[in-house]
This record gives sequence, C-alpha cells and structure tokens, in this order.
Amino acid sequence: MGMVTIPLEATSPRRSTVDQARAWCQQLEEGNILFFPQTPIALAEDDLRFLLTLEQTGSGLHKNLAYKPQRDEVSGADMKGADAAASERLHRILREYSQRVTEFLDSFLSPYRSRWRLDYGSFRPQEEQGRDLPLRRRNDLMHTDAFPTRPTRGARILRFFNNLHPTKTRDWITGEPFRALAPQFAPQQIALPGEQSTLMRVTMAAACKAGLGRAIPGLKRSPYDGFMMRFHNFLKENADYQAQGKREAWSFPPGSSWMVYTDMVPHAVLAGQYALEQTYLVAPEAMVAPEHSPLAVLQSMTGERLV
Repeated sequence: MGMVTIPLEATSPRRSTVDQARAWCQQLEEGNILFFPQTPIALAEDDLRFLLTLEQTGSGLHKNLAYKPQRDEVSGADMKGADAAASERLHRILREYSQRVTEFLDSFLSPYRSRWRLDYGSFRPQEEQGRDLPLRRRNDLMHTDAFPTRPTRGARILRFFNNLHPTKTRDWITGEPFRALAPQFAPQQIALPGEQSTLMRVTMAAACKAGLGRAIPGLKRSPYDGFMMRFHNFLKENADYQAQGKREAWSFPPGSSWMVYTDMVPHAVLAGQYALEQTYLVAPEAMVAPEHSPLAVLQSMTGERLV
C-alpha cells in the first residue's frame, strides 16, 4: 500500500484508455492513494477567495458543511448572518465542485461509470489540528470509514479531496489495509458478523419484497454494515492500536488532490484547513479486483453472504 503520483497531463480525457482506467481502479482497490500534485479540479480564483474568507463573514460556521447532491442542498452552516447572495454563492460552488469531480471521474475511472451512487460532498473550513470533538467523531484517530445513518450494503466508500489552503499542507497518516487488520482483531477482540436468526431472515426478506428494507429501523444495516460500524468505533477506541499500529505519513500540498477508498485504508487527519471533498458509493459489481474489498474479506472469513 502506498501512493501513486499522477501528473496533470495524465488526467486529460484524450490520454485516457480503458486499460489505463482499469489500472487506476485496481490501484485504488488494492489500498493505494492516487495523488495529483496539481489538482484536475481547480476552482476559479474568486470562488477560492470566497471560501477562504467564509469563516470571517459572520455566518457562524462551526463545523463541516455538507452538500447533498440528491437534494441539491447544503447543511451544517448557519448562514443567517450572511446575505442571500453569499448563501447562494456557497451553494453554487459546492454544487459545481460535485459536478466537476463526477465528470472527471466518469472518464478517469470509467469502469465505475454509472455504477456508483453520488453521496455527500463537504467543505471543511476548520483547522484539524487540536479540534475538540467526541472520541468517535475525532478525525485525528486512525479509522476506516462507515456511516451510522447511511449503510452502504457492501458498496465501497471512495473519496476525492482538494487542499484549498494557499500555504499549508493537509497532513494524514494511513495504516495497514482492511484485509491485514480484520484478521488481527476479529473475532478475538471484535465479533464478526453473526448468522442471522431464521426470524430475522424472514422479516428482512418480507420487508425488502415490500420495499421497506431501508425504511424500518433495525433493518437498515446489513450484517456487513453492522460490522463496519463496530470496526470504525473499535479502532478509534483502541489505545494500543492508535499508539503502536503501523502507519505512514503523507503531506498533501496546497493545490493538490487525492483519492482513496476510506473504507479499507485506516487514516487520520492530523493537520490542515480548508478542504473540499466528494464521496461516492461504488457498487461491489464494479470492482476490477473485488477480492480486496472489505465485503469480500469478511465473507471469506465468515463463509456467509453478508448483504
């Protein structure tokens, strides 16, 4: 596991081939970071200045802002102190960023095209170093990603980032990939997904047939999602792992981008301010090397179908 550096000229659609796109996908699926020293998704200078001064507008920003493409709405910001034009401009910038990243990846990662679900984007204006957050929400602790309210049901979590800060790097550490970590801790320290009872299987089958599988509390999470959420929490709460786990350090300079499967690569953000991010949930059947996915690893360990 490591970093693959991709120069800007290699991102041109004219340079893209099916074989090269499959190779980029495989690098990601094996747990590597794809790093773009010069971002292929550059913002207009006036939009960049707007984002870098947004905290000082009196809008009361105090956490990450989420852009929800399916609803075309922004949450996480109190824009009451800002005028309507500023609120609309923020909305437009986040919408256009999401659209431009998607257009780029449609070509650059063509095997995934139309086989992913567009998830949330975000703007992260706060300095990460020293943030006072509850333990399970801390970004500076090594973890793999899982969403408590948005189960993926086996889809992979792919994230694309831009460092917008004009002078500071965004500093990460990453650890051993999921396929190496899961056997270390499961089932001795964290229970593997268990076999569902007959009643639960019948209930889930009936709910899914009726189109209610995602709506009924308790049925939203598959056994896979349940484990991935427990694993996320376990890593953050495991002081020995946080202190002694294998890790590599990365610094992403101003104006750069990178992407990685954050469900399989343990990571932590130690420092950095002003970043944009877009998340995709990539279907399991889109994988070019499916044996590396957390779903495949867990199903191999349990001998069961988990979604």
